[in-house]
Amino acid sequence: MTTKNCILIGAPIDSGKRQRGCIMGPDALRTAGLAESLMDLGYEVWDDGNVTPHVHDIPAPDSKLHKWSETIGWTEALSSAAETALPQGLPIFMGGDHSLALGTVRGAANHAASVGRPLFVLWLDAHSDYHTPQTTESGNLHGTPVAYVTGRDGFDGYPAVKNPVPQENICMIGLRSVDGQEREALQESRITCHDMRDIDENGIAKPLAAFLDRVATSNGMLHVSLDVDFLDPDVAPAVGTTVPGGATVREAHLVMEMLHDSGLMTSLDLVELNPFLDERGRTARLMVDLAASALGRRVFDRPTRSF
Repeated sequence: MTTKNCILIGAPIDSGKRQRGCIMGPDALRTAGLAESLMDLGYEVWDDGNVTPHVHDIPAPDSKLHKWSETIGWTEALSSAAETALPQGLPIFMGGDHSLALGTVRGAANHAASVGRPLFVLWLDAHSDYHTPQTTESGNLHGTPVAYVTGRDGFDGYPAVKNPVPQENICMIGLRSVDGQEREALQESRITCHDMRDIDENGIAKPLAAFLDRVATSNGMLHVSLDVDFLDPDVAPAVGTTVPGGATVREAHLVMEMLHDSGLMTSLDLVELNPFLDERGRTARLMVDLAASALGRRVFDRPTRSF
């Protein structure tokens, strides 16, 4: 990554699941000092404010699907925001639930295709989010982005995915809650998956380094999607989909530091932050610290936090 421009884009999307609160995520990240932390690292930072979804009234193919039409509107708007921002610098999409990646990854893929480069996606999450609208039992669309951006069927009324991300260009790290139908589909796919047992046995650095080597060899662009529940809920409680046994603070910072060292990251999602569930802002501050590590803050530069 050579740009010294960071563009903050608020995505207060709360339509991807039934538990409310992620709508407050962008402002929590602003309050926790995301812009100031990046400016301290020498970046020129501007905040584009919050994206507004397009308005549609498109019937869902199944009544169980939650806020189908509203999420289509967000997908269109965030795709456009990503395509507009990427030529100007490194966009950081401040969520908002993980359905925002329906739009951010689609837009990043369109931009990558326009400049003749492949897009790679690093998915840091307890969940694979590989459901289709047909396989999801909950009907919550925050569990579908990877299926959508890889071109799986079932997203009637959603913007066409003209530049699907090749399965082999996706690496998932931190998995520990994958539904049966997702597991079967992943096993038949070419997506690289590292669950927490793999991380416990082999560490987090080796699989990430192998993936980053592939991105570099291909001259790829790299979109990183960081879900709060990648982290253990003991250190990051502000998420509605808590799964015990997640990444430690140190493991998460190592991932971010390696991303910075690689110079490959071209866009970033910070998702599923629900301030309503936080403890005195500790999760928002941790997400800000992780973003700063991804953009060059070193271990000796970290502030001491008092909660």
